[in-house]
Amino acid sequence: MTKAVFKIGGSILQELPKSFYQLLIDLKEKGICDPVIVHGGGPEINQALKQMNIESTFVDGLRVTTEEVLEVAQMVMSGTINKRIVGLFQGQNGKAIGLSGVDGRLLQAKPIHNGKLGLVGEITKVETAWIDMILKEGGIPVISPIAAGEGESRLNINGDTAAGAVAEALGCKLVLISNIPGVMETINQKEIIHHHLTKNDVEAMIASGVIYGGMIPKVRSALASLKGGVEESVILNGLEPDNILKYLDGEKVGTILREKEIAEHV
Repeated sequence: MTKAVFKIGGSILQELPKSFYQLLIDLKEKGICDPVIVHGGGPEINQALKQMNIESTFVDGLRVTTEEVLEVAQMVMSGTINKRIVGLFQGQNGKAIGLSGVDGRLLQAKPIHNGKLGLVGEITKVETAWIDMILKEGGIPVISPIAAGEGESRLNINGDTAAGAVAEALGCKLVLISNIPGVMETINQKEIIHHHLTKNDVEAMIASGVIYGGMIPKVRSALASLKGGVEESVILNGLEPDNILKYLDGEKVGTILREKEIAEHV
């Protein structure tokens, strides 16, 4: 059965309907695909840091992850959020297994930006055997993007980047779950969805301001994953779970990202 990595961002976690989780369970039970979940948790980490009066420093607009910040990130993502998602699957009679990238050294990483951002890393290896074992036993892996560094160290990983690395290692599709129907643009006073975009398209749209804010790292992570064997990446609206089925059936929905121009999605 084919696999698909679903990235759920922290900003949409609270919005997703229970039908989203039920659909992923159905996909597995009906043999359509094996879902693998990678999630984020930025907004809840920010809230926890504020409540604990932990101040953050920033370099070029990016938070420096100190040991103190990492402890909070791990607590929120690998604890609260990860187990909440597992509970949502189990509430729909699904079998989900929650784990972080530290468990079994599932995600292995090295520091990035010469350590200027502190304990922030990039994935160097994914131990896919753990994922395959869970899938084989009928489970849905739910992965928190805290990775194992050298020795006992841990590193915080951008959720989109982690999802791309997992999809790359599995050689499967990457589905980025959003609260919008894809990359949109207003042309002649009409809002349209770009259903197919290439790397050049994306960079041009970033430069022109059509793609901005949190969508920038999302589309760039999607494109970066394509280089390593990901079949294709797609941005879909998780608030309308049927869009996932439509996409898997080959219908024109969401925004598909590929390295080069394609005529039709099949």
